Amino acid sequence: QQWQQYSNYNDNLLFLFSFILAGVWSEIKLEQSPSEVKRPGERVKMSCILSGYSPTSYDIGWIRQRPGRALEWIGWMSTGSNSARYASSFQSRFIITEEDSSRSQYLEIKSLTAEDSAVYFCARISTEPSVDSHS
Repeated sequence: QQWQQYSNYNDNLLFLFSFILAGVWSEIKLEQSPSEVKRPGERVKMSCILSGYSPTSYDIGWIRQRPGRALEWIGWMSTGSNSARYASSFQSRFIITEEDSSRSQYLEIKSLTAEDSAVYFCARISTEPSVDSHS
């Protein structure tokens, strides 16, 4: 377990963020940034690069799974809209953005805490997730 090797540091708690390729949906491909290790209070910005799709809009969702916990919806954005929607518990420090020119979406987390240590995924979603959400 990669997380356990970092948990032995006494002076600094380090975070291992694993970004996993969520998969391929039809001809759409999503490629995520590699894993990173961060300290408390720092920020992390993850990328999700989309390829192999027509200019039509798709919803891209961000999901996380903390060790021993269920999957959690963070939020989602339709490609080309640059307007994200968030699950209510992820509104303050989590920011989803998009760069149209490169067809990339980003998830940034500010002021990291130990609770943010998780595996983060991006994925194409076909319907809006059924969660308490706000723009």
